[in-house]
Order: sequence, then structure tokens, then C-alpha cells
Amino acid sequence: MLEVEDVLSQLRRYPDVEAVNLYAVDAADRLMLDVAADSLAAAGDGRVAVIDDGYGALTLGAIGAHDLHGVRVHQDLLTGELALANNARIVGLADRYAAHELGRGLLDDVRVVLWRLPRALSGLAETAEAIARYAAPEVEVFAGGRDKYLTPAMNEVLAESFASVSASRGRQKSRILLASEPKTIGEDRFPIRNRLEDHDLEVVAHGAAFSGPKLDIGTRFLLDYLKRMKPDAREAIDLGCGTGILAVALAKSRPRIHVTATDQSAAAVASTRATAAVNEVSDQVTVMRDDAMSNSPDNSADLVLCNPPFHVGAAVHTGSAIKMFQQAGRVLRPGGELWTVYNTHLNYRGVMERMVGKTDVMGRNKKFTVTRSVRGLHSVDE
Repeated sequence: MLEVEDVLSQLRRYPDVEAVNLYAVDAADRLMLDVAADSLAAAGDGRVAVIDDGYGALTLGAIGAHDLHGVRVHQDLLTGELALANNARIVGLADRYAAHELGRGLLDDVRVVLWRLPRALSGLAETAEAIARYAAPEVEVFAGGRDKYLTPAMNEVLAESFASVSASRGRQKSRILLASEPKTIGEDRFPIRNRLEDHDLEVVAHGAAFSGPKLDIGTRFLLDYLKRMKPDAREAIDLGCGTGILAVALAKSRPRIHVTATDQSAAAVASTRATAAVNEVSDQVTVMRDDAMSNSPDNSADLVLCNPPFHVGAAVHTGSAIKMFQQAGRVLRPGGELWTVYNTHLNYRGVMERMVGKTDVMGRNKKFTVTRSVRGLHSVDE
């Protein structure tokens, strides 16, 4: 067995954004490992599942402290999955766990679940139903997070799938919701479908996908400019595709275009794939789970559409958006266009000028700005 702090002290966020105010381990991770210690020790090999472990603290902390093998892990975000893999190699525990999709393979007959609570209640509901459906009847769920992101509604959602739900005592502004006695779960409620009549588009959304089956107001504003986006584009990328609304709308409006929809969220990728299928444009839309187009070749796209996040996990931070702009400058061909919608107060225009090329404001409302950046012949680094 290993000392937990010896393991946790070595963890990094890479390849996610790293900064002095962003951490690979927090107080909620440590609280969950402490509160669940007895249950983890009793669970045995192959009976522990970890869900949405940020950067590997829960997985590697549990393995190190209790000498576990066969831990099953699901992380919605690809950066977390890659960070866990990197950290597992660093601490010598890479052979102790396996990655799974959310479903039976992850949860079948599991006795202990460690789970970083998502902020979206729909994501909470889909995962809670999966645990109740597949895990052992005696399963114990330790679902933790920072106090400021926990709400009474989370207890209510968990109570739909578990007969027993309670909260732990808080520590260092963190708390755990404890769930047990899974209820009988009927047919899957997810993914959810919704028709956008004004855009003649059907949206399919898994619980953890941003904005669910609805059209978020930033994407709605960007859609107003669809016809003005590089008319001769043949290869386009929907960067951070969410449920695939931009990718599918573009494909439906231009029968000859091919769109690559990318997102690091497994829920988003599954949602986009389903949205493309139900709108009968799967032959035009390729969906990839990727971190900011890292697998797209240089000079390979004519058009990139982007509604970037302004959070890195729970922290307000522009690092993810800047990474997206940098990659857009690499992937776009000379003369290619990046169309972006963002919260006006973030003022990304100067960053896009440097990383992509000449950037013009195409529209602005009370909250959002839409810009077009044209990839110049100059070096992006200049």
C-alpha cells in the first residue's frame, strides 16, 4: 500500500490547462477518500467504480491506499481521462484500473462508487439511474463536491434513484452526499429529444451535454450568421460541438459540405452523433472525441465554428478558449475563417487577432459578440 499524500502530491492536470489557481487535487477529493475508506477496504478488487474523477485523485488515491486492482473508471472529459493515464504512469499504478463508458460495463455488481458531482442536474440524473440500474443492491455511493456547487435539488435527484440519501459533515468547504438502497429503475429517460421548430432541427442530448436538448442563447446568436460563413467552404469543424446543433445546421444548409464535430465530452460526442443521425446528415458529419482539435492536421479546414467555454471545470478561466483559438490558427487553411460567439466582457478579439488573423466584429447584442477571424498568410506566432 502507498501513502495517499505521496500519490496525490505527484498529480498534474496536464494535458488540461495548468495555472497557479487551478489544482489537480482539492479538499473534496481528500474528504471522499477519507469518508469512503472503510467501504473501499471492504469492497475488494473489481468492485469499485470511479465517475468523473477530475485528474485521477480518487482513482489513484483509492488504489494506493487500499491496494486495489480492477477499479473501473468513467470520465466524461477527455482531458481528465488523459490526465489520469499520465498520472497513473507517474505513480506506477497504470495497470490497476480500466476506462469504461457509462453503463453496465462500468457498474455491473459494483459495491462502492466514488463520484465527483456534476453541476448539471440532468447529468446527475442520468448517472444516478445508471448506478441504480446496474450496481450491486448493497452499493454505497459517495458523491462529493465543493459546498458552493451543491444544491438541495441534488439530494432530490438522487432520491429518485436511491431510497437512502444523506449528507456528510462538511470539511474545508466540501461535502459528500451518501446514497444507498438503489430503487428499481424503469426505461432509460436519456438521451432526451427536443425539436427546434424555428430551425427545423431535432436535438438529442445526454444528461451531461452542455445546455441539454435546448438551444443556448450564444449558439442561437451564432446561427443567425450561418449563411455569411465562408460560402465556398468544403471542410468545416464545429469545435466544442455540444449536442451538435451548429454542425447539423451547417450540414443541412449546405449539402456539399463535410463537418467534423469535436468535443472532449463523451456525453457531447454521443449526443452529436445521435443528433446528426436523427436529422439524416450522418454522411456529412463526422464526430470525434478530441481535445481542442489536437488530432486535426495543419491547414485542413476552411471554416471553424466555436462557442468557447469560459470555465475550466468549476473555475472561471479563459485558458480553454485560448487553447481553442490557438488550435484554430493551426488547423485553418490560409483564407479560412473562424466564427466565434463569446460573452462580450471577455474581449477575445485581440487574442484571435494574434493567434488566427484579422478579426472583425460581425454582430453584438446585450450579452454576446460574434466575430469572424480570417487566417492570414502570416505566421500565427508573429
